[in-house]
Amino acid sequence: MSVKNKAKFFRIVLGNIVIAATVVALVLVALPTKAERTGASSEPYYSGKSDHAVSLMINVYWGTEYIQPMLDILARYNVTTTFFVGGSWVVGNSETLKKIHDAGHEIGNHGYYHKDHKRLDAAYNRKEISSTHDAVKDAIGVDMTLFAPPSGSFGDTTLNAAAELGYKTIMWTRDTIDWRDHDADLIFRRAVKNIKGGDLILMHPTDSTVKALERIIIAVIAAGLTISPVSTVIQSSQ
Repeated sequence: MSVKNKAKFFRIVLGNIVIAATVVALVLVALPTKAERTGASSEPYYSGKSDHAVSLMINVYWGTEYIQPMLDILARYNVTTTFFVGGSWVVGNSETLKKIHDAGHEIGNHGYYHKDHKRLDAAYNRKEISSTHDAVKDAIGVDMTLFAPPSGSFGDTTLNAAAELGYKTIMWTRDTIDWRDHDADLIFRRAVKNIKGGDLILMHPTDSTVKALERIIIAVIAAGLTISPVSTVIQSSQ
């Protein structure tokens, strides 16, 4: 092959490579991101727009001994809701996680080590969320899409990291503060006073919460509302 033909050949090859690279780049741009595929938003949810349903957000890092009694009460009233689990808890309590999931409850992400996410950089935020995602995926095969920041602490970096990983960030409408105030009557009042559709009610597995739970469910029903998983309550929101 002459020098002239070789140069022509390489120009053709190079041109084809450029065209192929351009096509690939255009395809990648056109593909939806994980956030777009899951409907993730960088804005936190404090409530849903449902006018007939509320949700119980049960955050779990400890209190494992109270989870089965809670499951029994929820089952008695045919209620399913959402348990947000910590990754470090999942590793030591995979059988309990399976019981929660097998009972039909939604599983959400509560970070791995209960860190203050507002103080974490982007990489650490992603690590806390993704490590928990992997732990739950390994234990029960579920790809979670809801993230509840520990202690409700988040910043823009947290919101963006969660959305990039395909997560909606969930806050709450009502906080029972049951981790601090071990008073079943107080927990009950905080959960249901002036309750309305779309409310997200935060609680934890504690002895006092177990004592208040059945009363809470009965009061929700008496108000003409149902209890559903968080994803159901927020699906018409934003």
